[in-house]
Amino acid sequence: MWIRRSFALRASLLVALASSAALVAGRPAAAQDVTSVHVLEVEGAIDRPLQAYLDERLTEAEDAGAIVVLQLDTPGSLGQDGLALAERVARMDVPVIAWVGPAPARASGAGALLMLAASTAAVAPGSQTGPLRPLDVLDPEPLPPNLRHRIAGWLASRGRTVDLDALDEPMNAQEAIDTGVARVAGYTVPEILDGLDGTTVRTASGDVALHTRIATTTAQAREHTVELRFEEPGLIDRILHAVSTPTTAYVLLLLALAALAFEITQPGFGFAGFSGLVLLALAAYGLSVATPSWPWFAPLLAGEILLVLDVRLRALSWPTWVGLVAFGVGSAMAWSGAASIVRPGPWLIGAAVVGTILYYGFGLTVAIQSRDRIVRAQRGLIGLVGEARGRLAPDGPVFVKGALWRGRALGDPIDAGAPVRVRGVDGLILRVEVESPEPGSPPA
Repeated sequence: MWIRRSFALRASLLVALASSAALVAGRPAAAQDVTSVHVLEVEGAIDRPLQAYLDERLTEAEDAGAIVVLQLDTPGSLGQDGLALAERVARMDVPVIAWVGPAPARASGAGALLMLAASTAAVAPGSQTGPLRPLDVLDPEPLPPNLRHRIAGWLASRGRTVDLDALDEPMNAQEAIDTGVARVAGYTVPEILDGLDGTTVRTASGDVALHTRIATTTAQAREHTVELRFEEPGLIDRILHAVSTPTTAYVLLLLALAALAFEITQPGFGFAGFSGLVLLALAAYGLSVATPSWPWFAPLLAGEILLVLDVRLRALSWPTWVGLVAFGVGSAMAWSGAASIVRPGPWLIGAAVVGTILYYGFGLTVAIQSRDRIVRAQRGLIGLVGEARGRLAPDGPVFVKGALWRGRALGDPIDAGAPVRVRGVDGLILRVEVESPEPGSPPA
């Protein structure tokens, strides 16, 4: 989603930026007054990786003296101190513009708090602002008792007047402007910057006049240009951000356990096992950010263990049914305290329960029972004589007791048509060696 939204914004800016570049080409830089604008994307819940990215980029923008545009599409913070982040924005020495966009973006919880802490705010038509509660979607506790007093201090320092009661409910773009939460509306960053050009906003270090008009004529380009710089997290941060939600962590955990359960039914350790370990590592990180209720998470894991135990017992008995109930209850309750927008939904949990019983109770159990029957049949072939139906170098087809098997030569390669004797079984493979046939003795 980071890539999609970044592409959409760059597409919307292509004409404006190309026009400015063409108009200023060939002129010395000293002849231009340049305003640097850093656009920081805040998409999804503000979790640990996203908050670290914002702290770093806000510091860089402040050091560079650049205007900051916070492009918001967030339901709030997730296990992080959204109030501390808003305080960080309120103390910025450079102008901070909070923009909810592009549509259908939303800024609620800690996202709405960032709009109130910013120097000024804007909205895209079709966007949603508020409600302010809950600040943290992972732990929807009541708002801190002194929150309104702190917000009032931010607004007073910014010279802004906002109807805070309106933030108890979600607002559309026009309502956000009418209540003072936002100042202008616009579909794109250039449109917002044009709308705010010439206005004066307050920062922690004093009043700042905004010169943010995007040049569209030669005369405008001679007077002033805007240098837009879009910031987004790196690949690793985007991956960590993507897995740091209850729903994603839950799905990754189920896939990891399913892959590892499959691997323990197979000889050796293969692709499924390594994939399961990678998924498990991602799920573990997600759980460290989107922490569940551990007393309820324990039955979820215990249920999975009982299901795997029944698979290993080659049965479909009481551990399966007890484990299934524990898994379902744990899944439903592990994140029951989180906001509905981030916790696993009932349809996902229902599908997980049905998929679990089909996968563990029938799929793996039937598969391992079938494999056991094949292995028993193979062991009954030890000592019998057959024929190589292809070259074994070292593996190839062998025909023994009326069936075609996969064989493996114990020594030198064996040519097709050579008689072979079964000396052992390696998983699902017959270990064979060349047999000197007795005269008149046909293959078994």
